[in-house]
Amino acid sequence: MPADESAAARGADRSRAASAISGALTPPLFAGPLPAGAGAVPGLALRSRPAAGPRRPSTPRGGGAPRAGGGQRPRPRRGAGVRRTYERARRAWDRPLTAYYLILGSSLLITVLGLVMVYSASMIKALELARPSTYFFRKQFIAAVIGAALMLLASRMPVKLHRALAYPLLMGTVFLMVLVQVPGIGMSVNGNQNWIYLGGPFQLQPSEFGKLALILWGADLLARKQDKRLLTQWKHMLVPLVPVAFMLLGLIMLGGDMGTAIILTAILFGLLWLAGAPTRLFAGVLAFAGLIGFVLIKTSPNRMSRLACIGASEPGPGDSCWQAVHGIYALASGGWFGSGLGASVEKWGQLPEPHTDFIFAITGEELGLAGTLSVLALFAALGYAGIRVAGRTEDPFVRYAAGGVTTWITAQAVINIGAVLGLLPIAGVPLPLFSYGGSALLPTMFAVGLMIAFAREDPAARAALAMRRPGVRWKTMRRRVTKRPSGER
Repeated sequence: MPADESAAARGADRSRAASAISGALTPPLFAGPLPAGAGAVPGLALRSRPAAGPRRPSTPRGGGAPRAGGGQRPRPRRGAGVRRTYERARRAWDRPLTAYYLILGSSLLITVLGLVMVYSASMIKALELARPSTYFFRKQFIAAVIGAALMLLASRMPVKLHRALAYPLLMGTVFLMVLVQVPGIGMSVNGNQNWIYLGGPFQLQPSEFGKLALILWGADLLARKQDKRLLTQWKHMLVPLVPVAFMLLGLIMLGGDMGTAIILTAILFGLLWLAGAPTRLFAGVLAFAGLIGFVLIKTSPNRMSRLACIGASEPGPGDSCWQAVHGIYALASGGWFGSGLGASVEKWGQLPEPHTDFIFAITGEELGLAGTLSVLALFAALGYAGIRVAGRTEDPFVRYAAGGVTTWITAQAVINIGAVLGLLPIAGVPLPLFSYGGSALLPTMFAVGLMIAFAREDPAARAALAMRRPGVRWKTMRRRVTKRPSGER
């Protein structure tokens, strides 16, 4: 055999051997045609991967529809929506400005709704007195405008200025309450000698300002004693707070106004409770005040007749329970949504005081259960906001003053509404911010402004209000964006 043919045969044998070894080393998973030159490079088939083909969408378990991204959309758990709503409401309720908005919003809504109901409830009474139908409404509207200015002023005043007003306000109120008993200056309304004639159709009831004076003066007194750590002694807790309160009560009772005296007593007990009075001391003062109240009621036939009208369903002998019974009639005829604004029947001479003490009954008759529950909800929101302000502050004066104002408004609302419902005796006190009466509206709106100022003084609320200012919001919340060329991403 020639040499060149034997060399070609040996090369062919070596090529077949290399191909056999490559086939033996290639796994069955990668069986198939190899790329060009794979046989000449050993091990290339071990590192190669098959070409990726189109993947079939996986069928989700349970037969659910697959998501656009290839996975299954998770099903929401039961109650997740309710829980999410509750968490959002809780977070909104815990915001620093919640008390601020509750006090401002609820007080303004009560006042505006009160103006509407005063106009509706007093039209017939004004015509009976040969006055224009808007007579009482115009007087209440003027008082509301002045009260709004006082509320704005009180809300902008610092706490130190409020404390500085405590003693002048107390002395001025005592002076006016003494003038009430002077013949020719004081005047009697419905048997109570608690008014000062100012000229024209205007009168002033100084005892209404006595509530505000007792709160500011008592809060300042207790705050100074707490700073000196004197409230642990019972004599410092009672003196001179209780003697001054009883002096105001005596001046009020000289005029025969038992209802205002009850509210003043509630304010006194609220201040003692906030000061941490021991149970024995608290019970002792309560028993003493209850004994005095029992004697005053027992010795007055008028007060005894009012006490006997609790839960009455008939006018009784001599129509002694006429007002209480017709208040129930007005509420009962209102139904769910009332007879309509201005369509009350009881205000046509049946209910003696439709625009003052029994305006809540006219509200129930004209606006129904929905209207009365709305008024109750607004008072509940105002009371909760006051408790929140008093509970979250570190300033003792703010705590005592906010707690005293909350006690005042809440107790007066409970006594008025309880009398209309027949659950309490008729005390002759107006519904705060709602009933007719400028002497009651002015100090109450100032007290609301006081609580607004206290709500603004909270550090977290102050920071939140600062963030809402236009200049600060522009500098801190606006994101600066640098312009880029249109083709750049």
